[in-house]
Amino acid sequence: MQTQKRAARPDAKRKRPAGRPTKKPRAGKTSGPQTAQQTLPYREMYKDGICRVDGRLYTKSMEYEDINYQLAQADDQSAIFDGYCAFLNSFDSSLPVQLSFINHRSRPGSKYRVNIPRKTDSYSGMRDEYVEMLEGQIAKSNNGIVRTKLITFGVTADSPAAAKPRLERVEADISGNFKKLGVQSRPLSGLERLEILHGQLHPGGTEPFSFTWGQIPATGLSTKDFIAPESFDFRMGRLFRMGATWGAASYMQIMASELSDKLLAELLEVDAEMTITMHIQTVDQAKAIKTIKGKVSDIDKMKVEEQQKADSYHNAKQMLVCLIIFSRFLKKKS
Repeated sequence: MQTQKRAARPDAKRKRPAGRPTKKPRAGKTSGPQTAQQTLPYREMYKDGICRVDGRLYTKSMEYEDINYQLAQADDQSAIFDGYCAFLNSFDSSLPVQLSFINHRSRPGSKYRVNIPRKTDSYSGMRDEYVEMLEGQIAKSNNGIVRTKLITFGVTADSPAAAKPRLERVEADISGNFKKLGVQSRPLSGLERLEILHGQLHPGGTEPFSFTWGQIPATGLSTKDFIAPESFDFRMGRLFRMGATWGAASYMQIMASELSDKLLAELLEVDAEMTITMHIQTVDQAKAIKTIKGKVSDIDKMKVEEQQKADSYHNAKQMLVCLIIFSRFLKKKS
């Protein structure tokens, strides 16, 4: 079969294919953070310690001291544990709570200071030597590791003004529950929360935290610009990089039937800079009871199924024995 080419007109021009059309981004699809500042997961930090995390979520943090649980007697430990359980159960199901345990190297301006005033007398040289010795011991204690314990809670509100009274009520309840346990606590200001974030984003304590609220209108920068590291790198799975420091993130799921009350203390005794967080979301009592009953029903169902399997195996074994005996009886009869 022959084909004939159609003659082109003298004034006709060859149409060239247009370039590949550019793909338009999908509606509603936003790109990820492009800078170290955008990677930090909060919107605004206010002077009174309230932080706007995202949308309508506002949080506040409190620092609390430790108590001698391990050195207490068995009865006192039981009372402390019961009080701690009551403390956790006091939170509403709509209130997200996070416990943070931060190990970091001691930095200049530590909260532990030697309060011995200087005097101009014959003992001033001895006094100065004693103060220097105490400051050295403070720096060397726990290999220079300082342990900070925080509790962070949040509420949903339309504005900071609406969130403030609700957060203050929760703060008063937490402070009262801590007092029942004999634990001292205090709320953190916005400057203190930024200093803690700066310490976590710049491990080692080599870079000092330098920030005042007056710098924001003077420079036009945000609080993130004063605490963010040079860069983030999350391309290696659980490993990540902040500036020149490498780190790793781990998730622990405890499936043991028994859990020692020394687990958290032993983890915090590790000689390394790390942060352990416990995210707590209380469940409504009626919903919790319903869930537990469902789990118990599932366990009972599994027990019945296993028993049925065992009974069927036992019955099959007995039938096999009967068949063997019956076959031998037929052979003897024949």
